[in-house]
Amino acid sequence: MENNKRRALGRGLEELFTSEQIDYDKIETKVYQQTSPDEIVNLPVKELRSNPYQPRKTFDEKALQELSNSIKEHGIIQPIIVKKSIKGYEIIAGERRVKASILAGLDTVPAIIRNFDDQDMMEVALLENLQREDLNAIEEAQAYKQILENSDLTQDELAKRLGKSRSHLTNMIGLLSLPDQVKELVINNKISMSHARVLSKLGNINTIIDLANKTVQDNLNVRDLEEIATTTSISKKQIIKKRTKNTEYQYVEEILKEKLGTKVIINNNKIVISFNNVNDLNRILEIMNDSNK
Repeated sequence: MENNKRRALGRGLEELFTSEQIDYDKIETKVYQQTSPDEIVNLPVKELRSNPYQPRKTFDEKALQELSNSIKEHGIIQPIIVKKSIKGYEIIAGERRVKASILAGLDTVPAIIRNFDDQDMMEVALLENLQREDLNAIEEAQAYKQILENSDLTQDELAKRLGKSRSHLTNMIGLLSLPDQVKELVINNKISMSHARVLSKLGNINTIIDLANKTVQDNLNVRDLEEIATTTSISKKQIIKKRTKNTEYQYVEEILKEKLGTKVIINNNKIVISFNNVNDLNRILEIMNDSNK
């Protein structure tokens, strides 16, 4: 029954996602409060699989080793949460603990089994990583995008409930428009999120790639990159020009960028609004529709 399916979370994740500010710790607290000691079982690590909605693709090896050392000394203090699958179990929360346990040489880990549906698994995984772990900038941006695409939340609502600023979400999601090879530089810590934000404001892919590579090669700081991006050529083939601004409408552009969470250009009495895909277009139309109510 539906009520039984959600019993581990009390009134379910909907309650948390409609509160003023969602909190991953509340989810785990609800699970543990409603779990009796005899429900905690030891599962073989070889039967555990990653949550398919896990936004984290890379794990800090040094941090994992530190956690592994702690587990060797103190054991796993907090059980992981899993869902039974066709083959073994899918990890809903606690993948770092599992990886660290494997490093520590453990064959089993304590776990709580719950029958979450796919939506639950996605939301829990995203919250755990956004609020507890250090995702790289691209993983964080993808997590925000995934929540927005799979919920009824607007950017304003999600920012408020995650305790973030609207501009932070807007800037992060904007990083997803970067070319894949530039995203890889961010993921591998070759360039910072601040560098990536500067690059994401540019419209030409070749310019973005050239500037990203120059940033790495010349170890440019963010201020240097901003200056080069607006005033200097980076190669004979590609000249970066600072766009002539119509200062009369610049403030309107900024208002629309903040409101819509995307690039907006006003030129020659035309408003140009950029979008990445159909879902992004629908998101923008939803915001515009809400503003007209």
